[in-house]
Amino acid sequence: MCLLGFLILGLKVLSRTPAIIALVVLFLSIVVFMAITLIQTHQKEVLFPGPKYGIVLDAGSSRTTIYVYQWPAEKANNTGVVSQTFKCNVKGSGISKYAENPQDAPKAFEDCMQKVKGHIPVHLHGSTCIYLGATAGMRLLRLQNETAANEVLESIENYFESQPFDFRDAQIISGQEEGIYGWITANYLMGNFLEKSLWHMWVHPTGKETTGALDLGGASTQISFAAEEKVGLNTSDIMKDYTTETTFTNPCYPQNYITTFTEAQVFGSLCTEDLRPSERYNPNNIITFEGTGDPSLCREKVAFLFNFSACRDHEACSFDGVYQPRVKGSFVAFAGFYYTANAFNLSGSFSLHTFNLSTWNFCSKNWTQLLLLLPRFDEQYARSYCFSAHYIYHLLVSGYKFTEESWPQIHFKKEVGNSSIAWSLGYMLSLTNQIPAESPLIHLPIEPPAFVGTLASFAAVALLCLTYLVYLCVSSRSQRRSQHALDNMVDSE
Repeated sequence: MCLLGFLILGLKVLSRTPAIIALVVLFLSIVVFMAITLIQTHQKEVLFPGPKYGIVLDAGSSRTTIYVYQWPAEKANNTGVVSQTFKCNVKGSGISKYAENPQDAPKAFEDCMQKVKGHIPVHLHGSTCIYLGATAGMRLLRLQNETAANEVLESIENYFESQPFDFRDAQIISGQEEGIYGWITANYLMGNFLEKSLWHMWVHPTGKETTGALDLGGASTQISFAAEEKVGLNTSDIMKDYTTETTFTNPCYPQNYITTFTEAQVFGSLCTEDLRPSERYNPNNIITFEGTGDPSLCREKVAFLFNFSACRDHEACSFDGVYQPRVKGSFVAFAGFYYTANAFNLSGSFSLHTFNLSTWNFCSKNWTQLLLLLPRFDEQYARSYCFSAHYIYHLLVSGYKFTEESWPQIHFKKEVGNSSIAWSLGYMLSLTNQIPAESPLIHLPIEPPAFVGTLASFAAVALLCLTYLVYLCVSSRSQRRSQHALDNMVDSE
């Protein structure tokens, strides 16, 4: 009000054009000065110094994979925008195989960890958190021998505590956690949670439905999706573990393929110990398996691994009496699902008929033909693809109730962009919000030197205009006084 009154008074007093121009410039300078100051103080953005890194070790039943994730320090809706920047497969088998020699478990990590150290800037090693999550292999070991499982984890913890990174935890995650973290990963990578707007801002997309997740590992499998109705979860683990039937001939192995196992390898698992011949069991005995490559018989035998009769009278049931609501929407199938389909030259979405046709064609090949058929040949996986395909069929069709119509809604994928679809990313996404923030830096709309210069310029202009207006006011008053004195003199004469 004071400023407005001053301007009105000035306009009344001053009638010259230069005075009006000076008033306008003064007014605009003050308005701009105040606007810049308000924007600078209220529209500041909090940033943190540089990118953040996190390391997750996926300690599966057959192997351990190390993932390095990176995200910007600023957060989008309290969730770090995480991307995978490095991946390393640890040589050897899963950590559960070190039950008898737990002190040897960390040695397998050394090669990959050296590569990880080179990938993350040295000055960020101390602030980079590292976590290890063990899945079905260690879940089974804990059920069999809890002491051995604890010793393996303790050995690993001692190793990582000696590393330059901020080691947080090594734990055995449940089947439910593995499933939900895989679901989070799939939907995060597919943009169902956050996406970039036209202005490169992270926003929640509208109208997007989530995607179901299908995970198949070496000793467990999970299905996760948004159910149509509210459901009560069974407190029992949602994963089930299965192995092949132990006979001297194996219809799921390729023709002309012969391999041997000890009885300990066959019956040492918690899944097969009930089949152990108690009277004549000798863990060192050798069992020879010869493949017959019979896809029809293989499918028939694999069906016996599932107990579908337990769900005969229950519509919302998959197998073994495990509750499951009706599947709906699209799904992404990763890990073992993807690798099996990929061995058949299948990926993305395809019909159930195509999958069955490819399964029969592959399972009819002999061992020599498979050597030429598979571009990246690995005996352990090559001999098992036929069994995996029939297992996938019964799991998805007989168990989860996918049909000819809904099967094409399944997309067999390994990764999205450069990030693998695995539970580890979902795990990392959850953990980023638990990492303490460093001292914030304030990023302002206008950099401090420019801000000071801009304010100084407008202040100088305002001061000059004000000085000029004061000069005009004083000059005008002096002129009026002189004129008044002159008029008095004339009157007196």
